[in-house]
Amino acid sequence: MGRASGERLTAQVAREICQRTGSAAVLEGSISSLGSEYVLGLNAANCRTGDSLAKEQVQASRKEDVLKTLGQATKDLRSKLGESLGTVQKFDAPLIEATTSSLEALQAYSLGLKAFQRNESSAAIPYFRRAIQLDPNFALAYSTLGTLYTADLTESGLAAENLQKAFALRDRVSESERFNIDANYYAFVLGDLPKSEQVLRSWSQAYPRSVLPHLTLGFQYGYRGRYEDEVREELQALQIAPNEVNAYQNLMEAYTALARLDEAKQTYRESLDRKLEGQFLHDDRYAIAFLEGDTEEMKRQLSAVSGKLGVEDLALSSQSDTEAFYGRLANASALATQAVQSALRADEKEVAAIWRLDSALHQAEFGNFARAREEVNLGLARSSARGPRTMAAVALACAGDSGRARSLADELQKQFPMDTMLNGYWLPVVHAYIEVRKGQPSQALKYLEAAAPYDFAFPPPQFSEGGLLYPVYVRGLAYFALHRGEEAAAEFQKFPDHRGIVQNTPLASLARLQLARAYALQNNSAKARAAYQDFFALWKDADPDIPILIAAKSEYATLH
Repeated sequence: MGRASGERLTAQVAREICQRTGSAAVLEGSISSLGSEYVLGLNAANCRTGDSLAKEQVQASRKEDVLKTLGQATKDLRSKLGESLGTVQKFDAPLIEATTSSLEALQAYSLGLKAFQRNESSAAIPYFRRAIQLDPNFALAYSTLGTLYTADLTESGLAAENLQKAFALRDRVSESERFNIDANYYAFVLGDLPKSEQVLRSWSQAYPRSVLPHLTLGFQYGYRGRYEDEVREELQALQIAPNEVNAYQNLMEAYTALARLDEAKQTYRESLDRKLEGQFLHDDRYAIAFLEGDTEEMKRQLSAVSGKLGVEDLALSSQSDTEAFYGRLANASALATQAVQSALRADEKEVAAIWRLDSALHQAEFGNFARAREEVNLGLARSSARGPRTMAAVALACAGDSGRARSLADELQKQFPMDTMLNGYWLPVVHAYIEVRKGQPSQALKYLEAAAPYDFAFPPPQFSEGGLLYPVYVRGLAYFALHRGEEAAAEFQKFPDHRGIVQNTPLASLARLQLARAYALQNNSAKARAAYQDFFALWKDADPDIPILIAAKSEYATLH
């Protein structure tokens, strides 16, 4: 409309928006003081003519009665507008119960929502916290704050804490919000994705014009590697809400995973045409540029978020992964440290721990086991939430610290027995890694049977650009240890075959080396030599003291 995004919605501006969205009416509200009393007005106006379709004017004798009075006025207005008595009664949670009895808490909540809708997540947090301080039973505030931590800040511990409180208070919200609270509780507190999916489907049937069920179901499909389903749900979300930035971000990620890069880039351009802004838009476009070898576009995306508190840490971590992908481990470590510091400046302790543990995984996979254990300790000192502990268990298992890895895995399984991706993806990887390091590869393969349905998933904690194919990688190591070179090669070949999923994860470059080793095990010197050379080409500027690189050069020298 050519107007500033923060412009106040006057009656005239609201009617213009109403016309542009093809709606029938706009609801105008007013409140004024009359001595010690308050006069509340509601007017449903025709978008095109401005004529009043129905009106309500009521008085509240004191401030504490404003919300209760407004709730009754709204109910009466709905009847005047022609809504059936049955639905008025069915969807008639009293306003003070569906939100809060505190006008000040509602005001703080509303200010938080405005900041959230402007994609200013860090700025929104204090408002939601203030709303909860003013009304500790404000279920909607807990729910929104938990959703914010889940969607934007990846603070899973704080998300679970707030979503659990919202779930305990879910009788104090509207039916639609109860669906939201239930779905988020099952997904992000219990980790039970099938149960969450069931709730989301019921929600979308009960409220077909709501965007949230499709939006949430879409990225949960991404968790499980069901990228075609994710595309379908996000496209439905955009049909309902064409300016929903999270749908664009999720859709870009799904298209990229499916190697449909042209459609991913078109989605990005559409988000720009609508002047949308979201931190993952830049991260997703960076990933596409990486896959296309477009270094200039990568630089542009990094520059777009440089210095933005609560946003730039993700870009710094992405750069760290890219440097590790090419074997420039010192650069990767330095960028990881910058990402940690940036996250801490934004008061995101769990995020800082995740970036440190991502660096620990780099060290472990590259053979710097002692350094990996040090970084695990640093990460867990920042946060002991589910995500960091999961990453720590994988890093320790890879580094040969089977005792600590198994202890963490057992704790996680006991604490989160219903978590779909923890028990179906991460813990099988941890146990399989332990068995590979112990010299029991057959047992490792048994553990990984549970992970097979999720081989190509992108599960939380999402600390990389795309999916890691960790079960595939460890399964390949187990086959190699069993001297089953053909099966090992088939596993490692999945990395170059699914570049849209693995993107810049360092495992994707290490898989080239493991593929060379698998060919050598088959006595196929020509293919082994070519695969080694592919790996060395990727790592042509790699740090020379990386243990796995030293071993690779030694192996190549003895190749016949």
